[in-house]
Amino acid sequence: MPKKPHDTAPPPAPEQRPSAERILQRLDWHVVRRLDGVLQGDYRSLFYGHGLDLAEVREYQPSDDVRYMDWNVTARMGTPYVRQYLEDREITAWLLLDLSPSVDFGTARAHKRDLVIDFAGAMARLLTRHGNRVGALLYSGGVDEVIPARGGRTQALTLIHQLTRPDRRRSAGPTNLTSVLDRAAQSIRRRSLVFVVSDFIAAPGWEAPLRRLAHRHELIAVRLRDPREETLPDVGPLVLEDAETGEQMYVDTHDKRFRERFARMARERNAALSRTFTRNGIDVLDLSTDGDVLRELARFALRRRQSRGRHAPAGLPSESVLGSWVEAAGG
Repeated sequence: MPKKPHDTAPPPAPEQRPSAERILQRLDWHVVRRLDGVLQGDYRSLFYGHGLDLAEVREYQPSDDVRYMDWNVTARMGTPYVRQYLEDREITAWLLLDLSPSVDFGTARAHKRDLVIDFAGAMARLLTRHGNRVGALLYSGGVDEVIPARGGRTQALTLIHQLTRPDRRRSAGPTNLTSVLDRAAQSIRRRSLVFVVSDFIAAPGWEAPLRRLAHRHELIAVRLRDPREETLPDVGPLVLEDAETGEQMYVDTHDKRFRERFARMARERNAALSRTFTRNGIDVLDLSTDGDVLRELARFALRRRQSRGRHAPAGLPSESVLGSWVEAAGG
């Protein structure tokens, strides 16, 4: 489990945190309205694989998305078959939100916890504005709270309030992402759009439940990052602390070989995560403490449109429209 430099300012004191109403107003103005204005209500251009009901099973064709392969029918018939869906008018989205100690880290514009709040608030508001429902599962060591899926602006406010509560209790111990994903699989019955928002610093063994969840739902991994988790500056002696376990280590960052080893381990971890997501057909949205949520959402949408456009339902916006989205986001 990677260790973090113990050289960052602490999170804001509870009394310094803005209210849920103020946070939602800021997100409404700076993120939601700008995205909604460009999309003109066609939010399905970002999330087109969700909210589907099974229509039929038919033989596989070369242009089909292999993620919709029905392996049971394929095994029985001896020929590849895929599931074909009818689009449902209502989206149910679930946000699996990491609130473990490691998200209290940040050395750039924000802490990773701020990214959780901004992304969750913006996504909840964007979807509920169009009559859809959003639920959330908040976790630290394990599952701390489940917020049932509901619609409306009040639901977005409720979610932000629960994320920013100063008296929030967190489960003890390292993040058990395995139990969180298993709980999500048990709780989310209807096919849904599921965001796993995390830095994925967790006890090993969560890849199998992630794969099972991705097989049943449209799953997007939202990875939280900070530049100091991948490269260390040459600033002399530091105390590195594992935010999940509290283990500490004294290091000298003047040592070039140590900095190189640190960077190499970070690259290897990133590569391992990328392989896990790719193997399971999971798209990844990276959010960094030195980045911009709006810009990254726009780039993510354009990436999905370019790479998977031929499998998307009819009625998606053109490349020029998505390009204008990126431009509107400042990217």
